[in-house]
Amino acid sequence: MDPSRISLRRFHLPDVDDVLKWASDDKVTRYLRWNTITSREEALSYLQKGAIPQTYRRSICLDDRSIGYVSIKPGSGNDKSRARLGYAVSAEYWGQGIATAALKMAVANAFTEFQGLVRVEALVEVENIGSQRVLEKVGFLKEGLLRKYGFCKGEIRDMIVYSFLSTDMIK
Repeated sequence: MDPSRISLRRFHLPDVDDVLKWASDDKVTRYLRWNTITSREEALSYLQKGAIPQTYRRSICLDDRSIGYVSIKPGSGNDKSRARLGYAVSAEYWGQGIATAALKMAVANAFTEFQGLVRVEALVEVENIGSQRVLEKVGFLKEGLLRKYGFCKGEIRDMIVYSFLSTDMIK
């Protein structure tokens, strides 16, 4: 994949059909805390109420078409030195290096965009091997297992915590 075709940008309302395409796929939303989007109206609501207002939720784009998202949510108060990373990419683009490239861009941006940020962390379900590989390719360090930690789709699940520090090097 030519990296120049991959970009991050804010979501826009005209992304609705592209968002519906990837967010309506159960394979994509399996490990996400939100449910599969099933209609154009739900995709529009996701954009208006979820994606667009967020401080840092970017569309992962291939040739400027939305094929996923990456979000970085900084903490507040005493927790403002750390942020939580989340992302998803359309299943048709899995295994092509797009998620890795997008996360490298997002992590590099995070430390300049959020003053005082020292740590970006990601929680990944134990079964989500693909996402673990992506994080490791970016340079995240696997810190350990959090047993029965994350609630997702009606279950409390084991999670693996990964971190990337401002002093770490993107691979």
